[in-house]
Amino acid sequence: MTGSTPQQRFDGKCAVVTGVGRAGQVGEVVAKEFAARGAAVAIIDRDGASAELLAAAMRTEGLAVTAYGCDLTDAAATTETFAKIAAANGGHIDALANVAGGFAMSGPVAESDPSVFQRQLAINLGSAYGATRACIPFMRASGGGIVFMAAAAILPGGKLAGMAGYAASKAGVTALMRAVAQEERTNGIRANALAPTAIRTGVNLDSMGDKFAYVERESVAGVIAFLCSGEAVNITGQVIELA
Repeated sequence: MTGSTPQQRFDGKCAVVTGVGRAGQVGEVVAKEFAARGAAVAIIDRDGASAELLAAAMRTEGLAVTAYGCDLTDAAATTETFAKIAAANGGHIDALANVAGGFAMSGPVAESDPSVFQRQLAINLGSAYGATRACIPFMRASGGGIVFMAAAAILPGGKLAGMAGYAASKAGVTALMRAVAQEERTNGIRANALAPTAIRTGVNLDSMGDKFAYVERESVAGVIAFLCSGEAVNITGQVIELA
C-alpha cells in the first residue's frame, strides 16, 4: 500500500504465489512485492522450467524466491508441493496469493464449447481450490492470509454475456473464499478476494490495446500484500473491487 504509513514487513515469513511462470504476469509483481518486504517466496506454475527461470532472475535482484512446477488441479502433486515448500520454511506458510488462472470467452451458453467452459472452471476455480486445500494445514499454526482473484464482471451489474465459463469460475472462487473465511477464522486464517477490472498485462495489452482503463499490476500486488499482513487482521470474507 502507498502512503505515509510504513509498509508491513514479512521477515521470517513464507509467501506462496501461484501462476508465476512468465515475466509480465500479475504473479511476477506479487512475488516481487512479498520478497521486497522480506518474505521467502515460493512461486508455483504448471511450467516448472519457466518458473525457475523467472525465480533465478529475481534472485539476481537479491530476492529470496524459489520455484516449483505443479499442476494445481492434481491433488496429490499439489499436496506434495506445499509440503515441500513448508518443509523448506520451518514447517509453516504465512501467505497464499491464488493468482493462477486465465480468461477465455466461452460464447453464448446455447452455442458454447463445453471444453472451454470446463477449462475455465479448472484453471480458475480448480487451481484456487487445490492450492488452498494444500496450504491451510501449514498455515493453521501461526495464522495468515489467503487472497483469491475474483473479477469485477461477477459483481452486481457486471456484463457476463459470452463469458459464462469465466464468470462461473470466478463466482465459484468467491464462494470458496467465503467458505474458507468462515471455516478458518478461529485458526487465525483470513481469506479475501480481489475483483479487478482488466489488469495491465502484456496479454491484455495485445488483445485490448492501450486505451483501456487498466488496473496496474503494482496496485494489485500492494493490496494483496496488505491483506496478507498484520495490518489486515480484522479483514476477512471480503470481496474488494479494483477499478
